[in-house]
Amino acid sequence: MRFPLFVDAVSRRSGLPTGQAAVISRAVLQTMVDRMTGGEVADLAGHLPDETGAYLAEPGPGAWDGPAGDGGPADFLRRVSERAGVDDETARVGAAAVFVTLREAVTVEEFRDMVAQLPRDFDGMTQPIPRPPHES
Repeated sequence: MRFPLFVDAVSRRSGLPTGQAAVISRAVLQTMVDRMTGGEVADLAGHLPDETGAYLAEPGPGAWDGPAGDGGPADFLRRVSERAGVDDETARVGAAAVFVTLREAVTVEEFRDMVAQLPRDFDGMTQPIPRPPHES
């Protein structure tokens, strides 16, 4: 999946304009990298569009300073909001759309590995959007 297609999927899922979806996608990826080990970052990068490589570089300014258990969803979303220059609600909607898109863009195993690096209370944010039941 190329980055423009990734962003289009985030835009559709979030209802945000494409430009804003791109900014939030970058902010979410950068904030995730703050939480991941180098090996996990490389694994994730191998499953994502080439254009995301710059966002999956080593953790930059604003990286979590503590161990993986520090900072929950509220802190994650605050960091996304600051990086993307958006309000908290836009960060929440955009981040949820990014996680759903990531879930479809990478293997199940890679997604589990990625989510394992996030605090436990991220479960609700990383669950797939429920699909309506099929009518027979």
